[in-house]
Amino acid sequence: MHHRLARAALAAALSLWAAAALAVVPYKIVTASERGTYIQIGRDIARFVAPGADIELEVLPSAGSAENVQRLRDEPGVKFALVQSDVYQAFIDQAAAGQASAGYMIRPLRVIMPLYNEEIYFIARSDSHLQYMHEIKDVKINAGALRSGTALTATTLYRQMFGTSLPEGNASFMSNEEALAKLVTDKSVDVVVVVAGQPAKLLVDMKPEARQLIKLLKFDPNHPASKAALATYFPATIRAASYPNLLAEDVPGLTVKAFLVTYDFTLNLTTSHLTRFARSLCQNFSRLQAEGHPKWREVQLSLPALGKGWLYYPPMARELRNCTAGQPAATRPATVAACSQQERILGLCR
Repeated sequence: MHHRLARAALAAALSLWAAAALAVVPYKIVTASERGTYIQIGRDIARFVAPGADIELEVLPSAGSAENVQRLRDEPGVKFALVQSDVYQAFIDQAAAGQASAGYMIRPLRVIMPLYNEEIYFIARSDSHLQYMHEIKDVKINAGALRSGTALTATTLYRQMFGTSLPEGNASFMSNEEALAKLVTDKSVDVVVVVAGQPAKLLVDMKPEARQLIKLLKFDPNHPASKAALATYFPATIRAASYPNLLAEDVPGLTVKAFLVTYDFTLNLTTSHLTRFARSLCQNFSRLQAEGHPKWREVQLSLPALGKGWLYYPPMARELRNCTAGQPAATRPATVAACSQQERILGLCR
Protein backbone atom coordinates (compact mmCIF):
# COMPACT_ATOMS: atom_id res chain seq x y z
CA MET A 1 0.00 0.00 0.00
CA HIS A 2 2.73 2.41 1.03
CA HIS A 3 4.68 1.54 -2.14
CA ARG A 4 1.63 2.23 -4.30
CA LEU A 5 1.10 5.60 -2.59
CA ALA A 6 4.77 6.46 -3.02
CA ARG A 7 4.64 5.55 -6.71
CA ALA A 8 1.49 7.60 -7.18
CA ALA A 9 3.03 10.57 -5.43
CA LEU A 10 6.17 10.26 -7.55
CA ALA A 11 4.11 10.03 -10.74
CA ALA A 12 2.13 13.10 -9.74
CA ALA A 13 5.32 15.01 -8.99
CA LEU A 14 6.84 14.03 -12.32
CA SER A 15 3.65 15.04 -14.10
CA LEU A 16 3.71 18.44 -12.42
CA TRP A 17 7.39 18.86 -13.28
CA ALA A 18 6.74 17.96 -16.91
CA ALA A 19 3.84 20.40 -17.06
CA ALA A 20 6.03 23.14 -15.61
CA ALA A 21 8.79 22.32 -18.08
CA LEU A 22 6.36 22.63 -20.98
CA ALA A 23 4.69 25.83 -19.74
CA VAL A 24 5.39 29.06 -21.55
CA VAL A 25 7.84 31.19 -19.57
CA PRO A 26 8.07 35.00 -19.70
CA TYR A 27 11.64 36.07 -20.54
CA LYS A 28 13.08 39.42 -21.60
CA ILE A 29 15.73 40.59 -24.06
CA VAL A 30 17.40 44.00 -23.77
CA THR A 31 18.27 45.73 -27.05
CA ALA A 32 18.86 49.47 -27.68
CA SER A 33 16.90 52.51 -28.88
CA GLU A 34 13.47 52.26 -30.50
CA ARG A 35 14.93 53.48 -33.82
CA GLY A 36 18.01 51.25 -33.83
CA THR A 37 18.72 47.87 -35.37
CA TYR A 38 19.08 45.90 -32.11
CA ILE A 39 15.43 46.29 -31.20
CA GLN A 40 14.37 45.00 -34.63
CA ILE A 41 16.69 42.00 -34.19
CA GLY A 42 15.14 41.40 -30.77
CA ARG A 43 11.64 41.53 -32.25
CA ASP A 44 12.64 39.01 -34.90
CA ILE A 45 13.92 36.65 -32.20
CA ALA A 46 10.70 37.07 -30.23
CA ARG A 47 8.62 36.35 -33.33
CA PHE A 48 10.49 33.52 -35.01
CA VAL A 49 12.59 31.78 -32.33
CA ALA A 50 11.13 32.19 -28.84
CA PRO A 51 7.75 30.47 -29.49
CA GLY A 52 9.52 27.26 -30.50
CA ALA A 53 11.12 27.17 -27.06
CA ASP A 54 7.88 27.95 -25.20
CA ILE A 55 9.23 31.39 -24.36
CA GLU A 56 7.15 34.55 -24.38
CA LEU A 57 9.91 37.05 -25.08
CA GLU A 58 9.45 40.70 -24.16
CA VAL A 59 11.67 43.00 -26.21
CA LEU A 60 12.92 45.92 -24.14
CA PRO A 61 14.56 49.13 -25.38
CA SER A 62 17.63 50.42 -23.55
CA ALA A 63 20.44 52.96 -23.71
CA GLY A 64 22.55 50.31 -25.42
CA SER A 65 25.22 47.67 -24.89
CA ALA A 66 26.75 48.84 -21.61
CA GLU A 67 23.35 49.12 -19.97
CA ASN A 68 22.42 45.74 -21.43
CA VAL A 69 25.36 44.09 -19.66
CA GLN A 70 24.19 45.51 -16.35
CA ARG A 71 20.54 44.60 -16.87
CA LEU A 72 21.39 41.04 -17.94
CA ARG A 73 23.46 40.72 -14.78
CA ASP A 74 20.94 42.16 -12.32
CA GLU A 75 17.42 42.59 -13.71
CA PRO A 76 14.96 39.76 -13.01
CA GLY A 77 13.56 38.10 -16.11
CA VAL A 78 16.26 39.36 -18.49
CA LYS A 79 17.72 36.25 -20.11
CA PHE A 80 19.18 37.69 -23.33
CA ALA A 81 21.07 40.82 -24.35
CA LEU A 82 22.53 42.26 -27.52
CA VAL A 83 26.04 43.57 -26.92
CA GLN A 84 28.76 45.09 -29.10
CA SER A 85 32.10 43.28 -29.11
CA ASP A 86 34.08 46.35 -28.04
CA VAL A 87 31.77 46.93 -25.05
CA TYR A 88 32.03 43.30 -23.95
CA GLN A 89 35.80 43.46 -24.29
CA ALA A 90 35.95 46.76 -22.38
CA PHE A 91 34.27 45.14 -19.37
CA ILE A 92 36.73 42.23 -19.57
CA ASP A 93 39.68 44.63 -19.74
CA GLN A 94 38.39 46.70 -16.83
CA ALA A 95 37.92 43.52 -14.77
CA ALA A 96 41.45 42.36 -15.61
CA ALA A 97 42.74 45.77 -14.51
CA GLY A 98 41.17 45.23 -11.09
CA GLN A 99 37.89 47.11 -11.50
CA ALA A 100 35.67 45.13 -9.12
CA SER A 101 32.34 46.34 -10.55
CA ALA A 102 33.38 45.31 -14.07
CA GLY A 103 34.34 41.84 -12.85
CA TYR A 104 31.00 41.49 -11.07
CA MET A 105 29.19 42.42 -14.28
CA ILE A 106 31.05 40.42 -16.91
CA ARG A 107 32.33 37.19 -15.33
CA PRO A 108 28.98 35.35 -15.22
CA LEU A 109 27.98 36.45 -18.74
CA ARG A 110 28.17 33.97 -21.61
CA VAL A 111 28.08 34.35 -25.38
CA ILE A 112 25.34 32.55 -27.32
CA MET A 113 26.66 33.45 -30.77
CA PRO A 114 28.17 36.27 -32.81
CA LEU A 115 25.65 38.01 -35.03
CA TYR A 116 26.62 40.63 -37.62
CA ASN A 117 28.71 43.74 -38.07
CA GLU A 118 27.16 47.09 -37.12
CA GLU A 119 28.10 50.15 -39.13
CA ILE A 120 29.61 53.17 -37.39
CA TYR A 121 28.41 56.50 -38.77
CA PHE A 122 30.15 59.85 -38.26
CA ILE A 123 27.58 62.50 -39.18
CA ALA A 124 28.55 66.13 -39.83
CA ARG A 125 26.73 69.19 -41.19
CA SER A 126 26.56 69.28 -44.97
CA ASP A 127 28.50 72.58 -45.05
CA SER A 128 31.23 71.36 -42.68
CA HIS A 129 34.86 71.39 -43.80
CA LEU A 130 35.14 67.83 -42.45
CA GLN A 131 35.25 65.08 -45.06
CA TYR A 132 36.96 62.15 -43.28
CA MET A 133 36.80 60.48 -39.88
CA HIS A 134 40.46 61.20 -39.19
CA GLU A 135 39.74 64.96 -39.31
CA ILE A 136 37.61 65.07 -36.14
CA LYS A 137 40.40 65.58 -33.61
CA ASP A 138 39.54 69.07 -32.35
CA VAL A 139 35.79 69.28 -32.98
CA LYS A 140 32.79 68.88 -30.69
CA ILE A 141 31.58 65.29 -30.82
CA ASN A 142 28.43 63.70 -29.48
CA ALA A 143 29.57 60.21 -28.53
CA GLY A 144 26.12 58.82 -27.69
CA ALA A 145 24.24 58.32 -24.45
CA LEU A 146 26.13 57.17 -21.36
CA ARG A 147 25.91 53.39 -20.85
CA SER A 148 25.45 52.93 -24.60
CA GLY A 149 27.63 50.92 -26.93
CA THR A 150 27.84 53.94 -29.21
CA ALA A 151 29.57 56.03 -26.54
CA LEU A 152 32.10 53.29 -25.88
CA THR A 153 32.75 52.87 -29.60
CA ALA A 154 33.11 56.60 -30.24
CA THR A 155 35.57 57.15 -27.40
CA THR A 156 37.53 53.98 -28.19
CA LEU A 157 37.86 54.95 -31.83
CA TYR A 158 38.99 58.45 -30.88
CA ARG A 159 41.64 57.07 -28.53
CA GLN A 160 42.90 54.63 -31.13
CA MET A 161 43.06 57.21 -33.91
CA PHE A 162 44.67 60.03 -31.91
CA GLY A 163 46.39 58.33 -28.98
CA THR A 164 44.45 60.31 -26.39
CA SER A 165 41.01 60.38 -24.79
CA LEU A 166 38.23 62.46 -26.29
CA PRO A 167 38.58 65.79 -24.39
CA GLU A 168 35.71 66.25 -21.96
CA GLY A 169 35.25 69.82 -23.20
CA ASN A 170 34.56 68.51 -26.71
CA ALA A 171 32.42 65.55 -25.68
CA SER A 172 28.68 65.33 -25.19
CA PHE A 173 26.57 62.29 -24.34
CA MET A 174 23.10 62.99 -25.73
CA SER A 175 20.75 60.66 -27.57
CA ASN A 176 21.14 60.46 -31.33
CA GLU A 177 17.97 62.46 -31.97
CA GLU A 178 18.86 65.27 -29.55
CA ALA A 179 22.40 65.50 -30.87
CA LEU A 180 21.32 65.61 -34.53
CA ALA A 181 18.92 68.43 -33.71
CA LYS A 182 21.76 70.42 -32.13
CA LEU A 183 24.06 69.59 -35.03
CA VAL A 184 21.82 71.39 -37.51
CA THR A 185 20.22 74.09 -35.31
CA ASP A 186 22.42 75.74 -32.68
CA LYS A 187 25.55 74.01 -34.08
CA SER A 188 26.84 73.25 -30.58
CA VAL A 189 27.80 69.81 -31.94
CA ASP A 190 30.06 69.26 -34.97
CA VAL A 191 29.90 65.47 -35.32
CA VAL A 192 27.33 62.91 -34.16
CA VAL A 193 28.44 59.28 -33.85
CA VAL A 194 25.77 56.63 -34.47
CA VAL A 195 26.26 52.86 -34.34
CA ALA A 196 23.55 50.80 -36.05
CA GLY A 197 23.36 48.00 -38.59
CA GLN A 198 22.29 49.15 -42.02
CA PRO A 199 19.62 49.84 -42.96
CA ALA A 200 19.24 51.78 -39.68
CA LYS A 201 15.75 53.15 -39.08
CA LEU A 202 17.10 56.48 -37.80
CA LEU A 203 18.69 57.18 -41.19
CA VAL A 204 16.12 55.38 -43.34
CA ASP A 205 13.38 57.63 -41.93
CA MET A 206 15.15 60.83 -43.00
CA LYS A 207 13.52 62.90 -45.74
CA PRO A 208 15.32 63.79 -49.00
CA GLU A 209 15.88 67.29 -47.60
CA ALA A 210 18.38 65.73 -45.17
CA ARG A 211 21.07 65.92 -47.87
CA GLN A 212 21.04 69.71 -47.53
CA LEU A 213 21.59 69.41 -43.77
CA ILE A 214 23.94 66.51 -43.02
CA LYS A 215 26.55 64.20 -44.56
CA LEU A 216 28.49 61.08 -43.59
CA LEU A 217 32.25 61.33 -43.08
CA LYS A 218 34.36 58.84 -45.02
CA PHE A 219 36.86 56.36 -43.66
CA ASP A 220 40.28 56.48 -45.34
CA PRO A 221 42.01 53.15 -44.60
CA ASN A 222 45.38 54.51 -45.78
CA HIS A 223 45.59 57.34 -43.25
CA PRO A 224 47.80 56.50 -40.22
CA ALA A 225 45.00 57.32 -37.75
CA SER A 226 42.66 55.03 -39.65
CA LYS A 227 45.14 52.15 -39.61
CA ALA A 228 45.28 52.40 -35.82
CA ALA A 229 41.49 52.03 -35.65
CA LEU A 230 41.66 48.81 -37.65
CA ALA A 231 43.30 47.11 -34.68
CA THR A 232 39.78 46.80 -33.23
CA TYR A 233 37.25 47.63 -35.93
CA PHE A 234 36.61 46.46 -39.48
CA PRO A 235 36.27 48.33 -42.79
CA ALA A 236 32.80 48.46 -44.32
CA THR A 237 30.74 50.07 -47.06
CA ILE A 238 27.73 52.18 -46.15
CA ARG A 239 25.56 51.65 -49.19
CA ALA A 240 23.62 54.39 -50.94
CA ALA A 241 20.93 51.77 -51.56
CA SER A 242 20.40 51.59 -47.79
CA TYR A 243 19.82 55.34 -47.51
CA PRO A 244 18.64 56.72 -50.87
CA ASN A 245 17.31 59.91 -49.25
CA LEU A 246 20.70 60.67 -47.71
CA LEU A 247 23.44 59.24 -49.93
CA ALA A 248 24.14 59.72 -53.62
CA GLU A 249 26.97 57.17 -53.57
CA ASP A 250 28.46 54.51 -51.30
CA VAL A 251 30.57 55.74 -48.38
CA PRO A 252 33.54 53.80 -46.92
CA GLY A 253 33.08 53.29 -43.20
CA LEU A 254 33.74 51.04 -40.20
CA THR A 255 31.90 48.30 -38.34
CA VAL A 256 31.83 46.62 -34.93
CA LYS A 257 30.58 43.08 -34.23
CA ALA A 258 27.28 42.43 -32.44
CA PHE A 259 26.83 39.43 -30.11
CA LEU A 260 23.83 37.66 -28.59
CA VAL A 261 24.63 37.12 -24.92
CA THR A 262 23.09 35.35 -21.93
CA TYR A 263 24.00 34.55 -18.30
CA ASP A 264 25.57 31.41 -16.86
CA PHE A 265 22.22 30.08 -15.71
CA THR A 266 22.24 26.78 -13.79
CA LEU A 267 18.59 26.28 -12.81
CA ASN A 268 17.36 23.19 -14.66
CA LEU A 269 14.14 24.76 -15.92
CA THR A 270 15.99 27.79 -17.29
CA THR A 271 18.70 25.64 -18.86
CA SER A 272 16.01 23.51 -20.51
CA HIS A 273 14.28 26.53 -22.06
CA LEU A 274 17.55 28.05 -23.24
CA THR A 275 18.61 24.76 -24.83
CA ARG A 276 15.30 24.60 -26.65
CA PHE A 277 15.78 28.23 -27.66
CA ALA A 278 19.07 27.26 -29.34
CA ARG A 279 17.32 24.36 -31.08
CA SER A 280 14.55 26.68 -32.27
CA LEU A 281 17.14 29.17 -33.48
CA CYS A 282 18.62 26.43 -35.69
CA GLN A 283 15.23 25.29 -36.93
CA ASN A 284 14.00 28.81 -37.72
CA PHE A 285 17.23 30.36 -38.93
CA SER A 286 16.13 30.32 -42.56
CA ARG A 287 12.98 32.24 -41.60
CA LEU A 288 15.05 34.83 -39.76
CA GLN A 289 17.13 35.33 -42.88
CA ALA A 290 14.14 35.39 -45.23
CA GLU A 291 11.64 37.41 -43.19
CA GLY A 292 13.65 39.24 -40.53
CA HIS A 293 15.84 42.36 -40.66
CA PRO A 294 18.29 42.33 -43.62
CA LYS A 295 21.19 42.01 -41.17
CA TRP A 296 20.19 38.39 -40.51
CA ARG A 297 21.51 37.56 -43.96
CA GLU A 298 25.01 38.38 -42.68
CA VAL A 299 24.73 36.00 -39.70
CA GLN A 300 26.23 32.51 -39.76
CA LEU A 301 25.30 29.65 -37.47
CA SER A 302 28.87 29.11 -36.36
CA LEU A 303 30.70 29.43 -33.07
CA PRO A 304 34.16 30.83 -33.85
CA ALA A 305 36.96 30.93 -31.29
CA LEU A 306 36.54 33.74 -28.78
CA GLY A 307 39.16 35.97 -27.19
CA LYS A 308 40.58 35.59 -23.69
CA GLY A 309 37.87 36.02 -21.08
CA TRP A 310 35.06 35.29 -23.54
CA LEU A 311 33.06 32.09 -22.95
CA TYR A 312 30.16 30.42 -24.73
CA TYR A 313 27.15 29.17 -22.73
CA PRO A 314 27.74 25.38 -22.85
CA PRO A 315 24.13 24.07 -23.04
CA MET A 316 23.32 26.34 -25.97
CA ALA A 317 26.73 25.90 -27.61
CA ARG A 318 26.25 22.11 -27.70
CA GLU A 319 22.87 22.54 -29.38
CA LEU A 320 24.14 25.11 -31.89
CA ARG A 321 27.17 23.02 -32.83
CA ASN A 322 24.83 20.20 -33.79
CA CYS A 323 23.51 22.34 -36.63
CA THR A 324 26.73 24.14 -37.53
CA ALA A 325 28.16 23.32 -40.94
CA GLY A 326 31.39 24.41 -42.55
CA GLN A 327 34.37 26.15 -41.04
CA PRO A 328 33.78 28.66 -38.24
CA ALA A 329 34.43 32.25 -39.16
CA ALA A 330 37.19 34.15 -37.42
CA THR A 331 36.39 36.86 -34.91
CA ARG A 332 38.49 39.53 -33.28
CA PRO A 333 37.12 40.76 -29.98
CA ALA A 334 38.27 44.28 -29.40
CA THR A 335 40.92 45.27 -26.94
CA VAL A 336 40.34 48.53 -25.12
CA ALA A 337 42.53 50.35 -22.65
CA ALA A 338 41.13 51.22 -19.25
CA CYS A 339 40.39 54.85 -18.44
CA SER A 340 38.08 56.86 -16.26
CA GLN A 341 36.06 58.05 -19.26
CA GLN A 342 35.34 54.43 -20.17
CA GLU A 343 34.34 53.60 -16.60
CA ARG A 344 31.81 56.42 -16.71
CA ILE A 345 30.42 55.30 -20.06
CA LEU A 346 30.12 51.71 -18.84
CA GLY A 347 28.26 52.89 -15.73
CA LEU A 348 30.96 51.56 -13.40
CA CYS A 349 31.52 54.84 -11.57
CA ARG A 350 29.45 55.14 -8.43
